[in-house]
This record gives sequence, structure tokens and C-alpha cells, in this order.
Amino acid sequence: MPIYEYACTVCGERTEAKQGFDDPPLEKCPNCGGHLRKLYSPVGIVFKGSGFYSTDGKKSGQSKKSSEKSETKTTKADKTDKKSSSTEKSA
Repeated sequence: MPIYEYACTVCGERTEAKQGFDDPPLEKCPNCGGHLRKLYSPVGIVFKGSGFYSTDGKKSGQSKKSSEKSETKTTKADKTDKKSSSTEKSA
């Protein structure tokens, strides 16, 4: 259950109440009987893990380097295949 904070418009006293989402808001101050208003405060959020920040993505330089590495791996494999096929033909 969420905790809501209220402030009295007459005496300024602040009150907290544990209420469900469907419960009606409090209207009377427990100290003076004045009118209460609901206070809204920022919620503390902690983002954990990757993917929440713009710096978490791949950098443009890294993606090019990784594609170059994959190309060089295939060309090295192709060269060894060509050498073995040429030796097989001559034998």
C-alpha cells in the first residue's frame, strides 16, 4: 500500500496515511479539523542494468571495427582453403 502525505490548509501540519489506490483521500486534519490537501513529491527511481542511458549503446567506431574483424577472419579462412585446394590439384 502506498503512503500519501497530506498538509492542513489551516495549521500547516503534515500527516502521512497508508491508503489503497481506491481509498478516498483524507479531508479533515487530525489536529485542528481543518481541510487537508494531498501533497505530491518526486519519487526516487534507480535505474539498474544496461540500456537506460544514451552512453550504453554501441559506439560508431566499435561497430566498424567489429565488422572489419569478421571480414579478416573470413579472408584468412579463405586463404587456407585456397592453399589446400591448390595443393590437392597438383598432387
